[in-house]
Amino acid sequence: MEQALIYKEKEEFKEAHWVLKNASAKQFYEFGFNMENFPNIKIQNIRNLEETGLHFENNIISGTPVTNNMYHLDVQFYHIHDQNQIETKKIQLFVNADPKDLWKNIPSDKNAVFYKSEEDSFKGPFSDRKIVVASKRGRSHAHEGKFREDDFAVNTLPLDWDIVSVSDGAGSATAAREGSRLATTTVNQFFSSQVLNRIEDHINLLFASQSSIEEQSETKQNIINILSESVLNVYHRLEKTAAENALSVNDLHATLIFTLLKKFSFGYVILSFGVGDCPINLINTDFSEIKLLNQMDVGEFGGGTRFITMKEILNDKIASRFQITCVEDFSYLVLMTDGIYDPKFTTENKLEDTESWKLFFEDLAGNNDDRTKADFINDEKIDEQLLIWSDFWSRGNHDDRTLAIIY
Repeated sequence: MEQALIYKEKEEFKEAHWVLKNASAKQFYEFGFNMENFPNIKIQNIRNLEETGLHFENNIISGTPVTNNMYHLDVQFYHIHDQNQIETKKIQLFVNADPKDLWKNIPSDKNAVFYKSEEDSFKGPFSDRKIVVASKRGRSHAHEGKFREDDFAVNTLPLDWDIVSVSDGAGSATAAREGSRLATTTVNQFFSSQVLNRIEDHINLLFASQSSIEEQSETKQNIINILSESVLNVYHRLEKTAAENALSVNDLHATLIFTLLKKFSFGYVILSFGVGDCPINLINTDFSEIKLLNQMDVGEFGGGTRFITMKEILNDKIASRFQITCVEDFSYLVLMTDGIYDPKFTTENKLEDTESWKLFFEDLAGNNDDRTKADFINDEKIDEQLLIWSDFWSRGNHDDRTLAIIY
């Protein structure tokens, strides 16, 4: 009777139809065997599993499979009342190809005019904080051997000011890669000691003295007027470069966002500007409030993006593109191009949604399919980590990606 029962239970286990969920190459995989209906059966080992790159322990298959294939696995098991007799049950595991592997990664032409590296990163101090930036060529450009159109620049300025600028060159513009490079470096270089002294005089009037509403309004306008000079200077530089290279200024089409920051006795002053569809976000200390620090140019039919090369942005409405912010403290200040914003936030209204930002930083902390993370605590290699994280897969989102985080 006992032998018959043992045989019956082993045969039932063999005949049970198990379908392992599909795995994907280079992505973490985990599958647990539900043994509730087989209390007397113990899985000892799974043969042929090592070739998948996975391992088996405590009734769980886990790990990161190496290549796509159909794997035929042998589940070796025994009955607890007949442990010397090892039986085999056959199952299959299908590993899908890593979609990243379907994209070519053709180097861009190093001999071409305005050559730019496929990726770039930076880490360093920023005021009394730190900054990390990663900029990576998108798969759509890599597949055709085209250039990274995004760019960024970070500079420590006189009088304890710091600046970070980010630009997204238009893919349709023949020299956009140079437009984005020039836009970021030119605006950063504009802020000399003389210019910053003028700005500080007005900031002290605005925040460190008692003044009427009318006086405050005038002081803000004076700051914006100075900041406007920096944008006009960028436009003229791009116009000059276009003429020198027999190009139209439209060939240098690029967006531009930048943030000037200094810590005063009364708080952090953040001066921000934006043209185009790249956001600047300030996150308070407990993630209870997110502020968008620039005007976003987004259009329902994709025609809403504006560029620093468009002379019409220099009109009397340019003041609306600047923001003057003063806060006692903050947790993060983030600038990004749409290569990050589109896949991670999807729509503009989520850019001030606290839950969306919590999910974003959980993603940065490693809660993603690739298990990649940027460690803001042990940050010795955070620039390398952020570059690796930026290679995430998002169906239909293969644009250049640039992300700057002040923390």
